[in-house]
Amino acid sequence: MEDAQGMTTETVHHPPHDQFDSLDKHTQWGIDFLERYAKFVKERIEIEQNYAKQLRNLVKKYCPKRSSKDEEPRFTSCIAFFNILNELNDYAGQREVVAEEMAHRVYGELMRYAHDLKTERKMHLQEGRKAQQYLDMCWKQMDNSKKKFERECREAEKAQQSYERLDNDTNATKADVEKAKQQLNLRTHMADENKNEYAAQLQNFNGEQHKHFYVVIPQIYKQLQEMDERRTIKLSECYRGFADSERKVIPIISKCLEGMILAAKSVDERRDSQMVVDSFKSGFEPPGDFPFEDYSQHIYRTISDGTISAAKQESGKMDSKSTVGKAKGKLWLFGKKPKGPALEDFSHLPPEQRRKKLQQRIDELNRGLQKEADQKEALNKMKDVYEKNPQMGDPGSLQPKLAETMNNIDRLRMEIHKNEAWLSEVEGKTGLRGDRRHSSDINHLVTQGRESPEGSYTDDANQEVRGPPQQHGHHSEFDDEFEDDDPLPAIGHCKAIYPFDGHNEGTLAMKEGEVLYIIEEDKGDGWTRARRQNGEEGYVPTTYIDVTLEKNSKGS
Repeated sequence: MEDAQGMTTETVHHPPHDQFDSLDKHTQWGIDFLERYAKFVKERIEIEQNYAKQLRNLVKKYCPKRSSKDEEPRFTSCIAFFNILNELNDYAGQREVVAEEMAHRVYGELMRYAHDLKTERKMHLQEGRKAQQYLDMCWKQMDNSKKKFERECREAEKAQQSYERLDNDTNATKADVEKAKQQLNLRTHMADENKNEYAAQLQNFNGEQHKHFYVVIPQIYKQLQEMDERRTIKLSECYRGFADSERKVIPIISKCLEGMILAAKSVDERRDSQMVVDSFKSGFEPPGDFPFEDYSQHIYRTISDGTISAAKQESGKMDSKSTVGKAKGKLWLFGKKPKGPALEDFSHLPPEQRRKKLQQRIDELNRGLQKEADQKEALNKMKDVYEKNPQMGDPGSLQPKLAETMNNIDRLRMEIHKNEAWLSEVEGKTGLRGDRRHSSDINHLVTQGRESPEGSYTDDANQEVRGPPQQHGHHSEFDDEFEDDDPLPAIGHCKAIYPFDGHNEGTLAMKEGEVLYIIEEDKGDGWTRARRQNGEEGYVPTTYIDVTLEKNSKGS
């Protein structure tokens, strides 16, 4: 029975069942391939995310620190680099968009579809196994009825042979023959019934087998085929989505790259050079020609006239007072502020220091102007509200405040204009230097009466004596104001590398090789405050001197 069943199964059922197993393996391979591609997409997404993260960290590393606006370079090459960093940051954002699009449109879709695909495949395979099991059951029923019919036929043949043997045996009784005949009829009837049962089962099995191989299995195969084709289509869509995820951001990435090109084109080497020039210009003129110093005049000088010596001594006695007065006259603008308007344009300061002071004042005035403009705008808005809604307030009540604000704006604009004119005067190195040096010219004229340009005393003793008192009288108005001021202590000394004429007010003339006391270091504007041994003080260019700071140095 088992051999017959095995043979029948091998000849009837196995070929289609083998095909079913092949489809089982193929659909499983299809799902595995789908999941393998999903894993590939996931790893690509991680690469995009890490790339974007690394780009953002790179931008952050090289972006300027926003701690102070003064530290931020304003060169066009620097600004272009910062613009490129901003574009690169936007580019990193587009890489993140690619990763998000792939994660949503490709990877997420693949994972959802793989889950549905597994469920559908499992259902189709279960239907195929059930159909196969049902056909096997029908075949067993048919096979059992066939075997039973076969047994009954053999039994009927035996009964036929027994009846024929007894019927031909003369010694057999009539009852034995009759009994054998009845047995034959019974077996023949049983064989006929089993024959009918076998025929019915055979017909049923053939019908089910036909239905199985021509209807059920083809339908399942068709469903598996459609399922596999849909899987292939889904892969195709995901392949396209994988590319589209990046293709969508290409226009924006192109704009980022165009922004980098524009940043490169915006670099202006001439403008950068001019900024360097403006930043480092000192504001003072280059040194003039060295004067000829005639040492031979001392050889021909006669010292026979005693009045000259006396005058010299007398002048020497008064020299200390007069030179201190001269120093105070020169330096009063650097000390306490005078009551007059001379300080308003900072003309007493060295050029670079004056430029900085004027720029600071212009910035302050501009801030005040902006504040007044904001207040004017707010008052106008409030006036409009009052005019549209009289119950909220009287528009006329705002008029005085508006008028005051307008006056403030006009005043500030005039101040800004005036200071900008002074600033342009400094930056252009043009201005009314004669007006600014008026007091120093007086000092120069007075001292000319006492001392000649070569440093020698004049021969006229009377003129020599009359000079210093006249100068002292000129400075008496300032001496009252400054007589309580103690001279600053010396913090070191310096030696003049180059001569300096000291024409500008507040500066100190010096000769090459002259040694001076340092009473105030360079504050970053290129000027150092110095004092002669006779007490005369003033500012000298830092680059013209060799400075030595000593704690033990003391002022004279």
